[in-house]
Amino acid sequence: MLVFVKGAVRSLTVSRAGRLLQNRHSSIYSKPPKNKIGPGQSFFILSVFAVALLAPAGWILHHIPEYRQRPQTPTS
Repeated sequence: MLVFVKGAVRSLTVSRAGRLLQNRHSSIYSKPPKNKIGPGQSFFILSVFAVALLAPAGWILHHIPEYRQRPQTPTS
């Protein structure tokens, strides 16, 4: 009985994986984009991306002196 259940579950996962792959391929287009992205939009997206990457690093670098002054916790 357990072997039958394992086989049924395995066949369900394989069929689901096949459907996922089919759906993934349907979203790939070989034609040029319908809407062109302008330079303003490109600049905005790149600046948001840069801020998202650099803001945490800048925060950490700005607060390094505070981190150094913090008392060390004793290790047991």
